[in-house]
Amino acid sequence: MKRTGLSLIAFLILFIVFIPTNQANENQPKNIILLIGDGMSFAHVQAGILASETPLYIEQFKNIGFIHTSSANDFVTDSGAAGTALASGIKTNNQFIGMDPDSNAVKSILHIASDNGLSTGIVVSCAVTHATPAAFVAHQPHRNMTEEIALDFLDTEIDVIIGGGRDHFMNRGDGRNLLEDLEAKGFHIAGDMDEAREVSDGRLAALVAPNHPPKYTENRGDLLPDGTRIALDLLSRNRDGFFLMVEGSQIDWGGHDNDVDYVIAEMLDFDRAVGRALEFARQDGETLVIVTSDHDTGGMGIHGFDPETRTVVAEWTTGGHTGLIQPVFAWGPGSEEFRGIYENTGVFDRMLEAFGFSRN
Repeated sequence: MKRTGLSLIAFLILFIVFIPTNQANENQPKNIILLIGDGMSFAHVQAGILASETPLYIEQFKNIGFIHTSSANDFVTDSGAAGTALASGIKTNNQFIGMDPDSNAVKSILHIASDNGLSTGIVVSCAVTHATPAAFVAHQPHRNMTEEIALDFLDTEIDVIIGGGRDHFMNRGDGRNLLEDLEAKGFHIAGDMDEAREVSDGRLAALVAPNHPPKYTENRGDLLPDGTRIALDLLSRNRDGFFLMVEGSQIDWGGHDNDVDYVIAEMLDFDRAVGRALEFARQDGETLVIVTSDHDTGGMGIHGFDPETRTVVAEWTTGGHTGLIQPVFAWGPGSEEFRGIYENTGVFDRMLEAFGFSRN
């Protein structure tokens, strides 16, 4: 009887100790995919939903929150300050990249993930030196310092780089060819997506346009969704996990142009990248997927829709950015933490907590 009682006590101790630990691990992702629709506000999302003949992948998210987007020195942010807030959890001045308001360099979630042994990457439909991707990699006092930003890629242990901006690496004022430096660091260099698709392992720098890639409607092709798939194939080879940032960059430009058709085409292309991320996460089971925006562009309002032609009629309040709160969609382990209304720096805070990393 005594031995039976001791066995029962031992069983109960094991049950109490191990069950909470397993539950905690279920809410801690190994991988995080952050997808940013640049300039993508509520109206841009709805325009895409209305124009599409099938439901968007973004409609599958159940955990939804909202973020305030003001920068350190302005109610209306730019992409440099907003990208830095999302990447590093720091409110900074407009135009700054990866620096606090006192011009001190700050680590991004990409840097922190690399420091902790994870693989990292970015996939964008603009130049990789543009404001949002730069905020995850570089530390510069102005977003237009593209050649200096390109140099910062050499000091970052990033594994996958897909987007435009080739001239900022090789046709430079200082005469350097940074593609040679990247190759020396073990990167496969690709000049187009066909070459990128041939890379099956190792590090990849696919710089597919001299500056920005063209609009989706001007034969950009499937750069964003295919780039997302390629990045996931490469990064997921790291058993310790990865961090990937994907940006639908030109949603913003459609907003600046007050062009609803431009916005919709870019929105639907971005949603296909979201679909690739969700497909991977469902199969993997250890991946947190976050979709958000850095700011609203255009102040678009939808005041008409023809369901037969799927035509969206919109009006605009500005050709610039606005201070509207922006949506956050989350799926996977830890996604419930992204509900509520909070500052854009809270996206970084929640990613850091989800990974279980510290800032330093």
